[in-house]
Parts: sequence; structure tokens; C-alpha cells
Amino acid sequence: MEEFFQAQDIIDPKTVLVHLEAHNKKEALQKMAEALRKTGYLKDTEKYLKDVYLRESKGATGIGGYIAIPHGKSSAVQKIGVAVATLDEEIEWETLDEHGVRGIVLFAVGDDDEAAQDHLKLLALFARKLGRESVVTALLNADTAQDVQAAFSDN
Repeated sequence: MEEFFQAQDIIDPKTVLVHLEAHNKKEALQKMAEALRKTGYLKDTEKYLKDVYLRESKGATGIGGYIAIPHGKSSAVQKIGVAVATLDEEIEWETLDEHGVRGIVLFAVGDDDEAAQDHLKLLALFARKLGRESVVTALLNADTAQDVQAAFSDN
């Protein structure tokens, strides 16, 4: 994988879903995974989601502040990427602060050794960004894919 150091560079506008209508985690993840499949990031949505749910079963991916970063390494991933969704209504999610979720960053990463390194880089990059209140506020208020990319360009 080419080196990337900017979150906004890895965010594909075609996999950004602002004002996503989803009533629960399952519905949100399904729609996000489908966006990843339609744009060539995934070979198999069902297999990918199975791997994401396996990771979800091991601990909360809701990091607090209404944000979740679900992920899971999967052989169903064709190329590394992320889907980002914002929701107008909070949905239930296992989180560190007992709040629900309104912003989701879903990682698509393969399951080989190189992908494991990429996975850690992605998690660190987005966790660092999402630890900033200004980034979270901009993300949750985004109306377009460009707004989402701009939210993550905040250093």
C-alpha cells in the first residue's frame, strides 16, 4: 500500500454517507458495507460483515463522543479503504461513554500481514483525529462528502 498520512486522502467521497437513515447498528453497517462493495473496496459484503461482527463481539468500537470506529480484518477486502457515515438520529451502540452513535468510520482492511500494519496505521490515524472535539463537531455537522473530508483535514 502506498503511504498515506492524511485522513482526508483515504476518505473516498463515494463511500461517505451523510444524513444516513439507519435505525440500528446492523442497518448502518449493512449500508456502509454496501457502499464499499459498490465502489470496489469489497469482494463480498456478507463475508466482510461477518468479520466486522466477529471483531465487534470482542469489545466496544464506540469510542465515545457519539463516534464508533468498527473494523475487522477480512479476506473479503479487495483494497484498503474507509466508509464514513453521519446520522441525524443517535443509534444504540456499545460505547465507552454509554452514549449512542451519530458518526461511524468503518475500516475495510485485508487479513494478510501487510494489511495488519495498514490496519494499525488507519486506527491510529483516525483515533488521533477523532480525539479532537473540533473534528467530531465538524463531522457530525457535515452535509456533504466534502464537509466530511474537510472535518478530517483539521490538524
